[in-house]
Amino acid sequence: MKALLLVLVAALALAGCSTPPAQAAPWPERPSVDLSYDLAPDLRSATGRESVTFTPDQRVCELVFRSWPNAPSPASEGNALRVTDAAVDGRPTAPVVRPAGAPAGDDGTLVELPLPACVDAGTTVRADLGFTLRLGVDADERLGTSAGTAWFGSAFPMLAWVRGQGWVRDDAVRIPGETAVSEEFRLDALRVTAPAGAAVSGVGRPEGTAPGPRPDTTTHTFRADGVRDVAVAVGAYRVLERDVAGTRLHLLTPVTGTRVAPERWAAEIDGSLGRLEDMLGPMPQSDLWVAIAPSQSSGIEFPGALQFGDTAPDELPELVAHELAHQWFYGLVGNDQGRHPWLDEAFTTYAQARVTGTEENYAGVPVRGDLGLPMAAWAERGFGPYNTGVYVQGASVLLAAREQAGHDRFDEALRAYVADTAHRVATPADVARAFAGLPAVTDALTRAGALPPT
Repeated sequence: MKALLLVLVAALALAGCSTPPAQAAPWPERPSVDLSYDLAPDLRSATGRESVTFTPDQRVCELVFRSWPNAPSPASEGNALRVTDAAVDGRPTAPVVRPAGAPAGDDGTLVELPLPACVDAGTTVRADLGFTLRLGVDADERLGTSAGTAWFGSAFPMLAWVRGQGWVRDDAVRIPGETAVSEEFRLDALRVTAPAGAAVSGVGRPEGTAPGPRPDTTTHTFRADGVRDVAVAVGAYRVLERDVAGTRLHLLTPVTGTRVAPERWAAEIDGSLGRLEDMLGPMPQSDLWVAIAPSQSSGIEFPGALQFGDTAPDELPELVAHELAHQWFYGLVGNDQGRHPWLDEAFTTYAQARVTGTEENYAGVPVRGDLGLPMAAWAERGFGPYNTGVYVQGASVLLAAREQAGHDRFDEALRAYVADTAHRVATPADVARAFAGLPAVTDALTRAGALPPT
């Protein structure tokens, strides 16, 4: 028996099998959030309440939140978020709202709550905020309402803290694309009150429903151990639920119909998710909520949740693979999407190409040296150059580097990077450390402008 065991071990080693790297644990002191929305009957607005319990790892004299619906792109589609009241440790306080890139005359994207006195690292603080949310009609954004449905992501005052760094106050920029940064937080409860009979998606585990505070309303509750953002969809949806690659899928498609049948959506998600897990490790969330937003034109990712437009059949494989890959890059391994957009978009597009077998689409792409630019710089150039410079160039550089470094060594380093930086906000320095033993990779990323010269 012992000899047979040794033979089996040797065979596994020759086959390239290895023990998956141990994943870093979540931050024990991560913030806790209790969030609720109450939708208007016409699904064009909502009122919200949020409670945040936060233990900073540095001395702070205020709390800083971001109102991302007021950034230029979502605001131009008619969306808006306004903080109506706030309290810190039970004491009412007047929020200080700053434009921070918001269009002139609109509510700002940065909200500060002054503390009665500065607190040292390790001191727990509680903030309570009320807010209103307006949704743009037929919006092509992560927030909107159309055809009897509503969807909204990043639609709450988001705590803008990064451990080891502090508050992130960078201006929002005029370009469609994510610019947020957030540590993981424990979602103690997400409560969505909607018209009775409306389907509702959220994030995390569904905890059931209860009668709402008014006649003909229902409150839906969700919980999650660790997410960076929240997304919700409400309205006239059909719901398909099934297990896909070990994850519980909740798929919401408008009752008015879609160009791709729900069964085809589910099959595509199942196949892509399984291939991504083979590459990157287990799906970070146990539940996946997917909603089709009628007026949206592409796809947008959130931890444990995705939004898609009414996608054409030929676009489905790559779009599904891309947004699913974001469950690892930004969902599990966070990054400052405003300062380092390549950290999620380049790795995500790389993974998309691998699982869809479209690597040849990225062969021979010129290395332009601007991969590491922040969103503020891309905003001056426009979305087309941003797509080419970050998504396409990033995937091309990583795919070519994998060929030069060797598939097995690259894949092992990538899995180790995901495991080591899980539940954190990663930086380019983390990528440099993960691939330090593969100069073909770090040299390629340096030439592309993603890593600083050494």
